[in-house]
Amino acid sequence: MTAQQTKLQFLPSDLKRELLPKHVAVIMDGNGRWAKRQGLPRIMGHKCGVDALKDLLRCCKDWGIQALTAYAFSTENWKRPQEEVDFLMTLFQRVLRQELLEMVEENVQIQFVGNLDALPPSLQAEISRSMAETRNNNGIRFTVATNYGGRQEILQACRAIAQKVQQGVLKPDEIDEQLFEGHLYTAGITDPDLLIRTSGEMRLSNFLLWQMAYGEIYITDALWPDFDRSEFHRALSAYQQRDRRFGKV
Repeated sequence: MTAQQTKLQFLPSDLKRELLPKHVAVIMDGNGRWAKRQGLPRIMGHKCGVDALKDLLRCCKDWGIQALTAYAFSTENWKRPQEEVDFLMTLFQRVLRQELLEMVEENVQIQFVGNLDALPPSLQAEISRSMAETRNNNGIRFTVATNYGGRQEILQACRAIAQKVQQGVLKPDEIDEQLFEGHLYTAGITDPDLLIRTSGEMRLSNFLLWQMAYGEIYITDALWPDFDRSEFHRALSAYQQRDRRFGKV
């Protein structure tokens, strides 16, 4: 742990515990740009991005935040150079294998959401093992969105519900928000209170389109590998100044 991380190991005194978001989601943008600025290949940005994510997970645990969701690989990311895609798949698999014991010991419950069937079989096996071995953990809930797309998620939910209607096991007037949410990849996971996006980009990029209906959005110019506890502190400070009315006056 760095000196800065040690300094911020505990919840900063200016943050009110009762006003913390219960669930934080992150769009980890800027790994490639960070590497370019350092004169490094893009893959090094992804490696450093993993370190930033690991510390954010520990920070959420240290500060009492109940859930963290990370956008690891989108359905659109398959369009990247094949070498980079192959590296990311290998990186995911290696990190899962290396970090699983520590996640079990730290009581982390890990879950993956997205179209996992399209991932390499060896990665699918690591994903299944990590979810099985942490299923009974009751600490922070860590969700990794992999081969995830918000529009695709909504479409597959619509198809599943339409099939049930066609089969006669469900009536159209029985379809409500709760039923619909039960057919999403994120079924059983609470909606994020706060979404953080790094690198200054101001868009959702097909991430949690249904779930972010009332979530707060925080944008920082920091590139993802530079997103540390100080940056997270600033994000939470901004969040605690928001007036969340949920449509009310």
